[in-house]
Amino acid sequence: MELSLVRSLMDKSFYDDHRGSRCPDRLFSKDVRKIKQTIDTAMDKYSRTVTPDEIEALFLSSNNTLTTAQKGAYGDLFLKIKKEQPLGTDIAGEVLSKLFQQVIGEDIANLGFDYVNGSLSNLQPLRDILDTYNDDFIPNLNVEWDDISIESLISRSDLESQWSFNIPSLTRRVEGVNAGHLIEVGARPNTGKTSFHASLIAGPNGFARQGAKCIVLCNEEGSHRVGARYLTAATGLSFHEVKENQAKARDLYSPVSQNIRLYDSTGRDMAWVESVCKSYSPDVVVLDMGDKFAQTGGFSRPDEALKANAIYARQIAKQYGCAMFYMSQLSAEAEGRVNLNQSMMEGSRTGKAAEADLMILIAKSPQTNNNTDSEVAEDDGMRHLCVAKNKLTGWHGRVICDFDYKVGRYEG
Repeated sequence: MELSLVRSLMDKSFYDDHRGSRCPDRLFSKDVRKIKQTIDTAMDKYSRTVTPDEIEALFLSSNNTLTTAQKGAYGDLFLKIKKEQPLGTDIAGEVLSKLFQQVIGEDIANLGFDYVNGSLSNLQPLRDILDTYNDDFIPNLNVEWDDISIESLISRSDLESQWSFNIPSLTRRVEGVNAGHLIEVGARPNTGKTSFHASLIAGPNGFARQGAKCIVLCNEEGSHRVGARYLTAATGLSFHEVKENQAKARDLYSPVSQNIRLYDSTGRDMAWVESVCKSYSPDVVVLDMGDKFAQTGGFSRPDEALKANAIYARQIAKQYGCAMFYMSQLSAEAEGRVNLNQSMMEGSRTGKAAEADLMILIAKSPQTNNNTDSEVAEDDGMRHLCVAKNKLTGWHGRVICDFDYKVGRYEG
């Protein structure tokens, strides 16, 4: 927790909100305290968000008398910090507040002890502390109670979707999604996961055409390849046809592309995703692939890291008012099957699934290959969408739709 808090303090906005007397050095253990002091120096020097590598370099340059053993010990400590996932802003603030209360509580206890044993002649120092920090222990609350009137509940019902799906067979069962929803989408490799979100966003009557500001953060394929899927889904033209009819493609693509932003996010983590959502206020966010944004440091098992990653994704969706699509692989257990379930999620059979508001698992039709062994069975162009979890409308089951692989559209 201490190291995660240090990572959070490297964020300029969070640091500025908690700098000074509310974040004294003595909140931290001896070795971590020196790193925190280096963060203070870095913020004064750079006046921006800093990375663990920058802090480590500044720390070593400022402590050039360290022995080889000390450098090794601090190197190990910095390695742990780099593996830590920063706490969410609200959580980090609460942790910092609790640590601060603990330190002030120790000061109060020590003053009381000094007064009892006679080394302190009066209680004025104790009164001064209580007067100064009283609000940190007993905050005054002004709770704005949630509106649960009939009008409010009807207007905020998940049955009235903000962004509607554009696949009729799916829309009849699950109309669409709202801000704050986490939608986990899983499939085996080469099934059409990327084309699925490209079709939902850029295809006919897709989210972008409905006016949603959409951000796609891809760390599986390069953004140019993902962008090509969006181009063909938006225009209904194959990539070859786009090259042959660029003026037509531009006219078809332009109204959609202004609501879509793509970024190659390889090597990024969920804290960075949160910063993107805070900075750009998107309506729909796609994490492709969601699991690759996870940080495994501090977890004894990989599935715990994936669960924590999904929890973080859902928190971001709720805090920043966006629908979050979390793309995932399915395990080999799903190969060749069309009736899929939550337990087939790769790497996390239950933990990650528990956080989803909606889970859609995609399958191909089983292929019967009557050709020679040297030939590959042809894809029949059908996709099975299994609604394995649905907290939105409650319906669970499987719907079938057409998949036009040439343009990457899910239809029918």
